[in-house]
Amino acid sequence: QVRLTESGGGLVQAGGSLRLSCLGSGSIYSVKTMGWYRLPPGKQRELVATFTTGGSTNYADSVKGRFSISGDLPKRTVYLQMDSLKPEDTGVYYCYSYLKSYGLGYHDDYWGQGTQVSVST
Repeated sequence: QVRLTESGGGLVQAGGSLRLSCLGSGSIYSVKTMGWYRLPPGKQRELVATFTTGGSTNYADSVKGRFSISGDLPKRTVYLQMDSLKPEDTGVYYCYSYLKSYGLGYHDDYWGQGTQVSVST
């Protein structure tokens, strides 16, 4: 089995910072992408940022310049440094990975359980 475990969520005032961490564990054979999505209240899940093999990154326009993603795919880790947080950043943040497990012959999408980030005014 594959598990993505998030940590680092919480409650912060607008303008503050949080750092999310995600660790992949279990029967992971190879990882192509790790990243973060979020589910704002009353909205659909949306991309926040991704980190791919070779170090390429991709950010949602709404977080560019405020959030920074980093990671080590061979170590199955990804981090999200969130600065200058806004109330609209509130939501459940999910760790995501596109990886191949030992049980499957192809890459597939995997998700963590999610961690709550709440930004107050």
